[in-house]
Amino acid sequence: MTRVRSLELRLVAIPLVRPFRTSFGESTEKVCVIARVETDDALGWGECVSDVEPNFSEEWNDGAWNVIRDFLAPAMFAAGDVDVERLASVFAFVRGNPMAKATLENAVLDAELRAQGRSLASYLGAVRDRVGCGVSVGIAPSTDVLLEQIGGYLAEGYLRIKLKIEPGTDVDRVRAVREAYPEILLSVDANAAYRLTDVEVFRALDEFGLLMVEQPLHHEDLWEHSLLQREIRTDVCLDESIRSAADARAASELGSCRIVNIKQGRVGGLLEAKRVHDVAAEFGVPVWCGGMLETGIGRSTNLALAALPNFRLPGDTSATSRYFAEDLTEPLVLEADGTLPVPNGPGIGVDPDPARLEAATRRTERFEKE
Repeated sequence: MTRVRSLELRLVAIPLVRPFRTSFGESTEKVCVIARVETDDALGWGECVSDVEPNFSEEWNDGAWNVIRDFLAPAMFAAGDVDVERLASVFAFVRGNPMAKATLENAVLDAELRAQGRSLASYLGAVRDRVGCGVSVGIAPSTDVLLEQIGGYLAEGYLRIKLKIEPGTDVDRVRAVREAYPEILLSVDANAAYRLTDVEVFRALDEFGLLMVEQPLHHEDLWEHSLLQREIRTDVCLDESIRSAADARAASELGSCRIVNIKQGRVGGLLEAKRVHDVAAEFGVPVWCGGMLETGIGRSTNLALAALPNFRLPGDTSATSRYFAEDLTEPLVLEADGTLPVPNGPGIGVDPDPARLEAATRRTERFEKE
């Protein structure tokens, strides 16, 4: 059981080494909410994966901050001694807001495990001490720039390349990449930018031997994804559509996808992410760990999750240098074999550097248990 004595929220911003563009828009910095909880025995860290605007999901940084401050934190304090596995029921009176809930749940879990001297990976049931890494490549200004970027990532050792696409910047770009790199593991991510009427685009993409096409249609359209999957050879992977283990079960039953991207923050935290993993394994559906441009706090959390047995494909948990010249934590460095080591220290296994954290902080608010 854990009693949370205080909570500190920070809004932090870190410049990206290069702009990252998707069908939602372009980012030049990572701006996110970081939570630190203090219990009777330890400190714990959690990172919120929401963004500046509610484009990837309904949640955004200011909204998550307010939900945590006004509803989740008071409920957590009022619960007193609470096991982390009970936090979901403590937060159940707030509908939705999985990213905000994940922030606190993960921070409390980190503190609980640090107090026990136990790693997050061992708690979740990890079966490996390093995980294979792919890289997500944003929509480049030109094909030549895209090919140059991919060449650099392959030289670094990444095991899979994922291309962000949108209508008008898809088939020709993918063809050029496949012609330049005929043997690589290659996938595309549409971030829900297409409709079922665009099926001919996906039939054209079938010709390039892709590992998967990720989230082609609207995030609520499990049925339409099942129709699309019947029409194309390439495996459909769902991301935004999978917000819970129940969604994973429905998608598997409907045949809406053959692969699932698990983002623990999107589904409400590590415990629900583990349940999504287990449901997918039950249906024989492989999963992989998606990324949200996390700092080292969220990135280390993802590495522990990605060490579970049904994470059978390289994820998006890239090395620190993919995104940041300087992170909040010590850098995570890609090994020569295209893997990252899973942190094995207590909890998430990393701590933010106090000076870097302070320099990146735009706003702070602290809450104490009364």
